Amino acid sequence: MLSVAVVDATEPGNVGTIARSMKNFGLSDLLLVDPPELDPEGEAYGFAGQAREDVLPEARELTFEELLSEFHTVGCTAVTNEDATSHVRYPFQTPAELADDLASVEAETAVVFGRERVGLTNDELARMDQVCSIPASDDYPVLNLGQAATVVLYELRELTLEETQHPDERHERADQQAIAGLHDQFGDFLEDIGHPDEKRPKATRLWRRFVGRAHPTGREVRTLRGLFRRAGQRIEWAETDSSDGDG
Repeated sequence: MLSVAVVDATEPGNVGTIARSMKNFGLSDLLLVDPPELDPEGEAYGFAGQAREDVLPEARELTFEELLSEFHTVGCTAVTNEDATSHVRYPFQTPAELADDLASVEAETAVVFGRERVGLTNDELARMDQVCSIPASDDYPVLNLGQAATVVLYELRELTLEETQHPDERHERADQQAIAGLHDQFGDFLEDIGHPDEKRPKATRLWRRFVGRAHPTGREVRTLRGLFRRAGQRIEWAETDSSDGDG
């Protein structure tokens, strides 16, 4: 299932525009983190078109932490000119590439859009499983919130419009709880091997993005978690043997 999340929007009209785009391209599950007031007589409903009848009134409000824990998240952001080896916006996929990627998996996925002025923060993006960015002119690459959502959802239409879906070609991704457990074990692994504290955030982000693009199945996640568990045990045994030898 594909959902759309909007984080900390300030303009009700933008939320309504996104709801309308969702209705255009076959989506219905709208998630709102710290939304503005959505007055049924105000801009949000005025801009929503027919989405005022279902998508907008049925939107669910949740916290950012709940969003991360319940969904495979794709953060949508503008391209920057910063070094791809060090910036949290990399690696990213274009909306078309994202559509091809998500077409092969069954996962509770949320495409996440940020604030009107600053979008998603670096800290928020660092916790996303994948990043999507819209290619645009270097002279003026920034789109407004409603435009960005419309472009992304248009490219994802093959996943959401019933006549173009191919469920027999999809595989089931591991549930988000299992993925979160895998991320936790990777963090434990970094600690076990003594990876430098200052390098752990970057390693953790690279790992999260790698797993996010791989869409591992439940069996694959169980296998990886088992490997990390055995590696941790081996390290613990080696340290115990070393301590005994020193004595």
